[in-house]
Amino acid sequence: MTPSATAPARTAHPPRHRDLLAAEWIKLWSLRSTWGAFALLLLAMVGLAAHAALATHADWAQWSAERRAVRSPLWDAFPAEAQMFVVLAASGVGAVAIGGEYASGLMRTTFAAVPRRRAVAAAKLTVLTGVLTLLGVLGAVAAFAVSQAILADVDAHMSVGDPGALRGIVATALLVPLSALVGMALAALTRHTAPAIVSAAVVLLLLPTAVDDDERWSALLRHAMPVAAWQRLVEPGTAPWLDGPHPATVAGAWTAYAGWAAVAATVTVLALHRRSPT
Repeated sequence: MTPSATAPARTAHPPRHRDLLAAEWIKLWSLRSTWGAFALLLLAMVGLAAHAALATHADWAQWSAERRAVRSPLWDAFPAEAQMFVVLAASGVGAVAIGGEYASGLMRTTFAAVPRRRAVAAAKLTVLTGVLTLLGVLGAVAAFAVSQAILADVDAHMSVGDPGALRGIVATALLVPLSALVGMALAALTRHTAPAIVSAAVVLLLLPTAVDDDERWSALLRHAMPVAAWQRLVEPGTAPWLDGPHPATVAGAWTAYAGWAAVAATVTVLALHRRSPT
């Protein structure tokens, strides 16, 4: 039997990487939870920064000289409460990006169309990291600008060129994609959104509170956590509480950032490549 002359010819060319990126871009923005999480993230970063700066502005006249001397304007620009929302929202976006595909069965369709699972994983990681990095930069820059504009009225502000300011902005911006990568890796392992979000909250927020700086091993474990590394990066280098027996270092904090990002990306690729999509 000979094939029909009108039968469509099959193409031997696999999907290009830019095609995979376009597909993952559409998947990310088609999720309603993405818009809500992004809005929550930006609102938390800018809104809580403005709230902290307004509180400092109102109480500045009553503060003693010693309290003013040890205070850093970055504490108002990037309050810890805001970063809690950032970690939860960003890790949730990363978890939904994979967990949602497993729940809907879209992952089977994706791998049927593109058998090269590593390429699919690379596209997912690229899109998620790129979008969340841009969002983190937008939120961090806006939070810094708004808070310092408020504090300038009482001459308690700082500029981007001051020591530690740019480092704090970059560290806060990168905490967003880092949290998303951790959420994606946990979703790739569990293949369910809810357990991944809960696991991300435990790993990123609760685990650092279970260890302290008293012993060397526990201090190293704490300093290796992403949120603890972020706390070190936004602290001024002259803070007296950084002179403990096992202080965290700026280089160690950046290493923790890089290590968590590399491990999360590797886990995502291996989990998607080796495990069944069902």
